[in-house]
Amino acid sequence: MAQDLASREHALALLGTHVKNQNMFRHCLASEAVMRALARRFGEDENKWGLAGLLHDLDVEITGGDMSLHGSRARQMLVEAGYPADMAESVAMHNEKSSGRKRAERFHKALAAGETITGLITATTLVYPDRKLASVKVSSIVKRMKEKAFAASVDRDIIRECEDIGIPLQDFAALALDAMRGISGELGL
Repeated sequence: MAQDLASREHALALLGTHVKNQNMFRHCLASEAVMRALARRFGEDENKWGLAGLLHDLDVEITGGDMSLHGSRARQMLVEAGYPADMAESVAMHNEKSSGRKRAERFHKALAAGETITGLITATTLVYPDRKLASVKVSSIVKRMKEKAFAASVDRDIIRECEDIGIPLQDFAALALDAMRGISGELGL
């Protein structure tokens, strides 16, 4: 990856060009934090995994959320911008509907599970009186996993892919919560 492309600043500028919705932008920041934590846990390239988290929804506004296109368009954009093929592929694979294939690699499953749990954690945070990540308990996140009506758009099966990569749900929720707490100011939580 070219040095300037490897920079977080370059990725943030690219994301800012294509993602105007502030909640979606914050979701991407949260996904980046979770992916960096996962990379550290697995001894992977923290920058590459973090940037995959940051840029995974690069095309969401361009595609209008069309799940048959979302992810595939981002892959194309990232390849054209010179990002590594495996990173672009992981971004595409976070949405199996656009790829037509099942996730098999750890990078793919980590990104899908990692970006998805951020939605559950955010929703859980917002029902706390102070609406702060610092107040959220891991047990609350795990409990909310069982409540299908709560944050109904969050696909629990995708979050459970954490177990496919060797992380029990409770540990995954703790890792993701801790990662998001590390950037709580940027998330407004």
